[in-house]
Amino acid sequence: MRRSKIVAGLLAAVLAGGLAACGGPEAGGSSDTVTIMAPLLVPEAPPAENPVHKRLEVIMGKKLQVNWAPDSSYEDRTNITLAGDDVPDLMIFKVKTAGFIKNAQAGAFWDLTDKLKDYPNLVSDNPDVQLASSVNGKIFGIYRGRDPIRHGVIIRKDWLDKLGLEPPKTTDDLYALAKAFTEQDPDGNGKADTTGLLIPKWPGAIGTDSPYDVLETWFGAGNKWTERDGKLIPSFMTEEFIQADTFVRKLASEGLMNADFATMDSTTWNQPFYNGKAGIIIDVLDRGNQILDLFAEKDAKDLDSYVDVTGQLTGPDGTLHAYPTQGYAGFVAIPKARVRTEEQLKEILGVLDKLNSREAEVAMSNGIEGQSFTVEDGYAVPAAETPENDLILRATKTYVQLRMNVNGPRVYEQKQPSEAQQSLLDKRLAIWKEDLKSAVYNPAAPYVSDTYVSKGAQLDNIIADARIKYIAGQIDEQGLREAIKLWQSSGGTQIIDETNALYNENK
Repeated sequence: MRRSKIVAGLLAAVLAGGLAACGGPEAGGSSDTVTIMAPLLVPEAPPAENPVHKRLEVIMGKKLQVNWAPDSSYEDRTNITLAGDDVPDLMIFKVKTAGFIKNAQAGAFWDLTDKLKDYPNLVSDNPDVQLASSVNGKIFGIYRGRDPIRHGVIIRKDWLDKLGLEPPKTTDDLYALAKAFTEQDPDGNGKADTTGLLIPKWPGAIGTDSPYDVLETWFGAGNKWTERDGKLIPSFMTEEFIQADTFVRKLASEGLMNADFATMDSTTWNQPFYNGKAGIIIDVLDRGNQILDLFAEKDAKDLDSYVDVTGQLTGPDGTLHAYPTQGYAGFVAIPKARVRTEEQLKEILGVLDKLNSREAEVAMSNGIEGQSFTVEDGYAVPAAETPENDLILRATKTYVQLRMNVNGPRVYEQKQPSEAQQSLLDKRLAIWKEDLKSAVYNPAAPYVSDTYVSKGAQLDNIIADARIKYIAGQIDEQGLREAIKLWQSSGGTQIIDETNALYNENK
């Protein structure tokens, strides 16, 4: 309720003439200092005069002031800042919230749709992600690019070797592997105490990158939404969605996945795999390296025997439908309350173009080359620990939030401490590159239904709850289908109609 009141107040102020605050006497963004509001994901920001900060100022040709706000309250802080007297030149928005959408449509931020082409470092190398980050096809912020493909299958390699099996290539292979890991004593202890697939309670609803979402895409249901007969529909209205969840239900009913999947704490996801109680995880493949790091603390000499990864799986139709992330983590927007003229906008975009240069990205992500790291075989190798290098490392953990990365990754991956860890990193990077060719993007991502803004989250919980109950055997297939009908009759049909109207307008 508090957020809704703030957003409503902001919208009224915009419509009345440009947000209650006009930014004060220095408003306009044409000073020697550029101000940015950004989320802080660590307990404490480093001192402002750190080497990374200084390097960015040299690259930008401006003084830089970063207003860090705690991640836990960041959305509220952005609303309060917009309504206050000190609006920054640039604001990072972590997600495309209802408040941001309403304010963007009311004119609170610059429309950058036709302006970015003049700034080489701000031109996206992925039009699908660029479109997904837009509001009904209009660009109100430069998205912060992230790897568009990250998911795959993480497997206990020692269990594969013990049973003489290969990593799965299809969803049928996945079932067979889960069955073998559960029933064939892969750890060789003579006890029936292992489980195949490991899924935790997922802290989100439909379309939140859960293992269920990934499997549904593999089965051909689409990614959150899909096009059928020229019309966009939610993926959960397809038969492939039912088939995918029936597949997971079968795994659950046969005891081939953990019985506590609806309640297991997701923060402990690594532990059963690491402790030899479960053998398969469907998630971002980065998790494989995280788990291998745990093994490295215990047994460095046999490190190459514990973890294997493979790419996304071909579904029942024989086609690879790779599940992508949304490809971005929010965006950088330019408030009109601060940057008021086209001339000032060009100046700010010029600064952002420099901030998105390779030199700046390396400073924000890797640190200071020649001081805190060196480059070896194309990888960053950390330098010896010193107080100055520790400060640089702290700075990269905060300033990386300023990276836009719309041209694709141009920073260095960090060289791993062992051959096994390096090999796993190289393998997953190669998998991501290959699977990107088969990525299935959400065709409805750019479009903002008014009904979804007001009711979508509650409606999606209808489907999320029914999906878990169906997998757990608490309702049958008819019960799942009835939940989908309830979603439609409770406002879902209106969401579909509004989304398709926007989709057709922007074809």
